[in-house]
Amino acid sequence: MRALVLPLVLALASCVPAPPADTASRAVTGISAPTGLPAMKTFPGSAPQPAVVSNHDLERDILELAFTLESGRTLSSFTRFEGPVTLRVTGSPPRTLSADLDRLLERLRNEAQIDIRRSSAPDASIALVAIPRDDIRRHLPQAACFVVPNVSSLGEYLAARNSGAVSWTRVQRRERVAIFLPADAAPQEVRDCLHEEIAQALGPLNDLYRLTDSVFNDDNVHTVLTGYDMTVLRAWYDPALRSGLTRSEVAARLPAVLARVNPRGEGRAPRYLPPTPRDWIEAVQTALGPGAPYAERRRAAERAVRIATDEGWTDHRRGFSHYALGRLLQGTDATAAMQEFLQAQHYFEITPNTALHQAYVASQLAAYAINDQRPDDALALIAPHLATATRHENAALLATLMMLKAEALELAGRPSEARIVRMDSLGWARYGFGSDWAVRAKMREIAALNPARG
Repeated sequence: MRALVLPLVLALASCVPAPPADTASRAVTGISAPTGLPAMKTFPGSAPQPAVVSNHDLERDILELAFTLESGRTLSSFTRFEGPVTLRVTGSPPRTLSADLDRLLERLRNEAQIDIRRSSAPDASIALVAIPRDDIRRHLPQAACFVVPNVSSLGEYLAARNSGAVSWTRVQRRERVAIFLPADAAPQEVRDCLHEEIAQALGPLNDLYRLTDSVFNDDNVHTVLTGYDMTVLRAWYDPALRSGLTRSEVAARLPAVLARVNPRGEGRAPRYLPPTPRDWIEAVQTALGPGAPYAERRRAAERAVRIATDEGWTDHRRGFSHYALGRLLQGTDATAAMQEFLQAQHYFEITPNTALHQAYVASQLAAYAINDQRPDDALALIAPHLATATRHENAALLATLMMLKAEALELAGRPSEARIVRMDSLGWARYGFGSDWAVRAKMREIAALNPARG
């Protein structure tokens, strides 16, 4: 399941297996805008970085991803599809879905070496069901999208959801899976759901906060499958593994599997990050999730920081704790929020594979610099992260950084450059934020940071 959380992109003014407790869940070039905005931009192709991970760490990760659900419940056996996998699109898919889906399936075939193809047959292995976002929220309020076994339609799911038939704990071999994603969300949100939910339909049903370079992490920092994720899926579908194996049987076979699929990890020293306590996970999910009152979310974020500190963490989880608290302090105590962002920046900088995390923090710190009329500082903060957002195909983050850059250029007395950058940002914003009103709202939000507009 891709979780429905507060967006991680700038707001200064202020995916689980079924039943619900065990449901996995996780938002086109040439499309012209009828209201004066430029054409939507899309990324031409993926260039994922190869996995940089010790095979000792990778073995531990795969075992936890394979034999534990997001809820913490354990699974008795390893499961996957056996043989070729087919995928059928149903419902009312948005027009951007087809191209994004085809690119993803090509990556899965080439990088993970999974035999997966689209099909129009009603008995396809995976049914990709595009439904209104309100329908998803009605049935799973905490989810942006979700994946369910043993059904192919929303009607089947609703009829079976209380019976145990759609519980991943009962699955011995994957044969039929449905993915429910929002038909009316921003193109990037739909694409993000495609990546996480198809990956969960094929492989891991769990998410691990200790992973820095993966969509299998409920922090929602990564939006498309990484090189690490493809390595996990390639190992998952190695001929040495099969459905029905126990944890100990998979563990016995994994060293040889990983030596084949990730040879660069053979001599690499493991990191062995400590486990993530359940109380920290619950604190973060409360802090960033919908529904809870502000005071409760703030207390939860403060609790996450305390837990991370007490655990002695110096990795990205400590950074993310400070980042979450900073986000919640912005509307009430801007100075305290900035201190939290600086703390987050410190821990991200000393943790490998956190370039994307650092880009998010940079967007927040650049906003403060613009508001303080320090355009040169803002430009310096933004510059290294434009390429990061592009490499990770995060149009929402890229558009935000570019809009911030435009405001900094305005402050620096470079209006011509500002207009070019701002115009360029809008095509990415249409993919990242979706509707014209959302794009214009983001522009107004960032323009309001500039005191010169006052």
